[in-house]
Amino acid sequence: MTLQQKKLYTIEDINALPEEQRAELFNGHIYMMELPDPVHQKLVADITIALGNHIHSIGGGCDVFPAPFAIFPYASRDTYVEPDISIVCDKSILSNQGCEGAPDFIIEIVSPSSRRMDYAFKNALYADAGVREYWIVDPQKQQTVIYDYKNDAAPLLLPFRREITSVVLEGFHICVSEFL
Repeated sequence: MTLQQKKLYTIEDINALPEEQRAELFNGHIYMMELPDPVHQKLVADITIALGNHIHSIGGGCDVFPAPFAIFPYASRDTYVEPDISIVCDKSILSNQGCEGAPDFIIEIVSPSSRRMDYAFKNALYADAGVREYWIVDPQKQQTVIYDYKNDAAPLLLPFRREITSVVLEGFHICVSEFL
């Protein structure tokens, strides 16, 4: 991801980008997004399906949205992100533009170009915005970093072969190695 710092950008600048170009906006700075690789996309698809099946099995209550799905965590709209997977339980924050506030649970699949964004910028953003749970699924390191912001600021690191349990979605658990 590259940072363009010549001026402060707005959501209108993001919307003016060519359709095939994806970018995110952090405090008025544009970060260009590279195309994800097949492992990334497979993990997004498989985890999204597992989440959707679990939510359906417990009678709903939340919705799961894979990228591209717009998140505007603040009213200022100078920050816009497209997490790989977003789970929203408070449907009042959904609009025609996407999510106007913090999703309950976000999952990012790390790509080589997104490593710094996922571990640093987005971690701080999601914690500050009120996301309750954040998973960083890292294929290169074969581990998932889990943040339960509501109950504990310290991350939990689990290798892909270990089962992960969600705090937000009671009863949801996966073993990432089963998807690879």
